Amino acid sequence: MEYREGYVYELMDQGGPTDNREPYFREAVDEMTRSRTLCARANQVLPDDPSYVGYLEELFARKLDDVRILTPFTCDFGNRVTFGRNVFINHSAILSASGGIEFGDGVQVAPGVRIATINHDFNARHSIYTYGKVTIGKNAWIGMNVTICPGVTIGEYAVIGAGAVVTRDIPDYAVAVGSPARVIKTLDPNEQTE
Repeated sequence: MEYREGYVYELMDQGGPTDNREPYFREAVDEMTRSRTLCARANQVLPDDPSYVGYLEELFARKLDDVRILTPFTCDFGNRVTFGRNVFINHSAILSASGGIEFGDGVQVAPGVRIATINHDFNARHSIYTYGKVTIGKNAWIGMNVTICPGVTIGEYAVIGAGAVVTRDIPDYAVAVGSPARVIKTLDPNEQTE
């Protein structure tokens, strides 16, 4: 059967499932290889050499003059990540991005954050995948070693405490901690600044 270009991404946007044994999945494999290769090249450049940014710009197909990403950095689907303005991602982030990741303006990401947008079928775990886009709202702050699970939306100005595992949506201005993350307080919107 013939599949049109981009069909695998249409399936991902719908939440799947996809089957890695099908011919349409080849496009996804090619993007994973391209993305991981560019990350490996960026990670081989010394941190004080700004040339590593060129590899990341190729990865995301955009200038990163308003986005700062520190290496080491891993992303398996550069074509599935979008950035607002003034986003900062600290070192050792891992973006498993096939389901899509959107960073709003001013998002701050601490070291060691992991974002997953893909899951395996319980029964056919070697071949069938499902997806859920992760959206991180404007000026959210994601603490060190946070894990964000597929399909989660983190609201504007939300704060996610270090080590949290975020399994469900977090509202605007909420402070969430723990595993699974739970909201422990709400920030005053009138006290928040850009």
